Formats: sequence, structure tokens, C-alpha cells
Amino acid sequence: MSKNFVSNKDETVRMFESDFLEVFSRVHFTVPLFIYLPVIFYFLYRSIFVFELNVVKIFSLIIFGIAVWTLTEYTLHRFIFHLEPKSEFGAKIHFIFHGVHHDYPNDSRRLVMPPSVSVPLAVLFYFIFNAILNPVNVAPFFIGFLLGYLCYDLTHYAIHHYNMHNRFWLAIKNHHMRHHYMDSKKGFGVSSPLWDAVMGTNFSKKDNE
Repeated sequence: MSKNFVSNKDETVRMFESDFLEVFSRVHFTVPLFIYLPVIFYFLYRSIFVFELNVVKIFSLIIFGIAVWTLTEYTLHRFIFHLEPKSEFGAKIHFIFHGVHHDYPNDSRRLVMPPSVSVPLAVLFYFIFNAILNPVNVAPFFIGFLLGYLCYDLTHYAIHHYNMHNRFWLAIKNHHMRHHYMDSKKGFGVSSPLWDAVMGTNFSKKDNE
């Protein structure tokens, strides 16, 4: 069993010499709520009062957005966050984006994505989806996408800092803990193990014993 961590305490390591950059590498877990909930309500307003979409279409596109987020979460975690370039510069970038989390998994200030990363990504994804779906359909779709993202961030924080008693949430937590402490090449889904099961990166029954 591999142990991919340096400390399990709520502590971290300094990543930047610049105090300014260091501040932006840490974030309280509630910050994404303050940023993205107003955006969600804005798109809900547009869906209902500007585009006058019916309830069924709004709900369907929100569910579709959540589903696309789960695949996005899996893809980013597996192919971007766990990409380990061999160059020294590439290794530093990997550590900044994700390696630090595996070394200090319970650092409460580095469990949700900092706005300096999440906001540019959200803008990029919005323009991509807008080009594919058109401005009318993208409004409710992006509600679901952002709800999925918030669920991911808050679930990730809860996994590392709350005791789970519900069977469903305990299973989600155990899935992520195995990714940290058993095999970091499996279990890339954080808010859901769905795509691990589909893509063959889930833990086996033997692993779960």
C-alpha cells in the first residue's frame, strides 16, 4: 500500500516566495459559494424571465449540466491534475496544482479550487458550451455545471474534515481515501465514482476489503 502524503495534519507547506502569490494559493471552503451562487441565480433568472424556458427544459438542461460536470471532474483529475511532467518546471507546476494536496491532504485551505484557477476555467468552459449549445440552452445547462462544481468542492472538503455516518457519503469518502492512501492511479471521481466504474479506474472488490 503506497502512502502518498507527508502530513495528515491541518497544515501545509509554503509554495511561493511571494506573499502576494501565496495568499492566492489558499482559500476558505465557503469562498466558491459566494462567487458562484450569484452566477447560478443570474442564469436562473435569464432562463425563466429572459428566455422564458419551460420548467421541463430548464430541469432537463440542469441535469445534463450536472452530468457533464461529473465527466469534467473525472477528466481534469485524471489527465490534468495527475499529469506528471518529467521536467523540473513541469514537476513544480504539478505540485502547485495537485501534488501539494497529496502531500498535505488535510490542509483545510487547499481543499477547494482557488478562484484564481476556478474563475478562468469557468469562463473558458462557458464560452465553449455557449458555442455548442447557444446562449438560450447554455443558461440552464451552466446552472447544472456550476452546481456540480460546487458539489465537488464542498464534498471534497467534507471528505477530509467531517466524519461521515450516512452509508452513501461514507462510500464517497472511502472511495476518495483509497485514492489518497491506497492507489493514486485509481479513484479519480471525488463527488461520484460513476466515471471510475465506466473508465475502469475503480477499485476492485479486493481493494475494498
